[in-house]
Amino acid sequence: MKNFAMISLLLLWGTSCSYEGKELQMDNWTDALSGKKTELKGGKLLVSEGQKYLYDGKGSEEGFSNFEWKASVLTTPDAYATVAFHTDQEGKGYEVVLHNGAIDGTKKTGSLDAVRNLYRSLAEDGDIVSISRKSTGSSEKGLSVERNDIVTQGKWFPVQISVKGKNITVTVNGVEVVNYTEPENPYRTDNYRNRLLSSGTFAVTAQKGTVVLDSITVVPLAAETVNPEASTPIEEQNDAIIKLQQQNFPVIDYHVHLKGNLTKEMAHAMSMNYGINYGVAPNAGEGGVGRMLSNDKEVYEYFDEVKNLPFLCGVQGEGRKWTRDFSQKALGIFDYLFTDAMTIIDHKGRNSRIYRAEEVHYDGITKEQYMDHLVDQTVKILTNEPADIFANPTYVPDDMNSDYDKYWTDKRVDRVLDVLQKYNIALEINARYRIPSLDIIRKAKERGIKFTFGTNNVDADFGRLEYCVEAIEKCGLTPEDIWFPSMSVRSQRPVVLYNKFE
Repeated sequence: MKNFAMISLLLLWGTSCSYEGKELQMDNWTDALSGKKTELKGGKLLVSEGQKYLYDGKGSEEGFSNFEWKASVLTTPDAYATVAFHTDQEGKGYEVVLHNGAIDGTKKTGSLDAVRNLYRSLAEDGDIVSISRKSTGSSEKGLSVERNDIVTQGKWFPVQISVKGKNITVTVNGVEVVNYTEPENPYRTDNYRNRLLSSGTFAVTAQKGTVVLDSITVVPLAAETVNPEASTPIEEQNDAIIKLQQQNFPVIDYHVHLKGNLTKEMAHAMSMNYGINYGVAPNAGEGGVGRMLSNDKEVYEYFDEVKNLPFLCGVQGEGRKWTRDFSQKALGIFDYLFTDAMTIIDHKGRNSRIYRAEEVHYDGITKEQYMDHLVDQTVKILTNEPADIFANPTYVPDDMNSDYDKYWTDKRVDRVLDVLQKYNIALEINARYRIPSLDIIRKAKERGIKFTFGTNNVDADFGRLEYCVEAIEKCGLTPEDIWFPSMSVRSQRPVVLYNKFE
């Protein structure tokens, strides 16, 4: 019995005992379909659509638990592939996605599939110019030695996957994009019941196109290795976000501002921990709070700061002068643009930020008349200012909010939805203000209007899209109802300077 226990322990800790801390060249692979075994001898692993290769070189028999895996990767246009770890012939373990391209709702490079899905890639596709497969004889083990001489164009990008204890990290182009700690009781649907940490080998599968991996290495790590910067595990059984991830429902907060005490570094860590993709946006214009941009030069400077960060890159048109003060070309470098009707030109021609009580003036008109003017302004804004997303939608001044449903009559709602539908503008479901109402969301869905989720935070304490999750459940929203930057038509719309400013 003691001998059996000792053997089991050695098998569990095999990589630590045999190869711990040693960088292994991953040259030996088996085609999972044909069973053909190949030794690369420093060559490149080329995996095309429908192919799957399992690693069966050093350490694979004992299995890898803790490790650092690295490769240089090239993907052909619109290729989709995965790297699995802790896997076997049956397909257990986790998968990391390799897929670049437009932000269109498909999972992107670095995603920890169905657990931490990402929707913007920090890498770009390349292409293959030519392939020359050369057999250089047999290895010492009698395997065919194959060298793929591949001429490529475009960029290769480094990918690193690490497992240390219960923590998984994924790095793309030198930027950590996943930091996930598996909790004691992970939430998994039946489809993903085997997405769990254990021990096993590696596999590369191409679902579409071709992926090429070069300089593939793995360093087995000791069983007691931990990541000192591991994220805090989430209690997943009661977490709505992991349940959406398991449904492959895109979870993106498009409306995050770096203001208050929220820094880029904090937002990065929070996004990875919660499993919510953040779209970080400055304000372009005047009168807002937080990072403000005032001209095209500042737009380009800001974009250079954030383009390589693991966020969607948005911008908010702030105030009513932004279409005059910024060129469409400059603002066009952002993934998306949103604006709201929280700043209007009131019935006396004054600039009015209606979220500030001191700037809301009725001056003898009734609140019903004020509401009519607010809707008129909203229609003008959405008609003349080419935005992708209507943010903070249906917001009313604080002293009118208790009668929100009274003021947002069917006729007024229809006027706003008409213009959203006409110009293909998405409707934000705002988690902070819990607007628009669920009834308005249902009406918009019936019209085929697309939605985004957003918070409009004031600091680092802004929740996890709770109202948006409620809207998904109560309004029957599906991934097909969600807007993505690939749907943007703002570049095709003219700018109309409808307000006369001095």
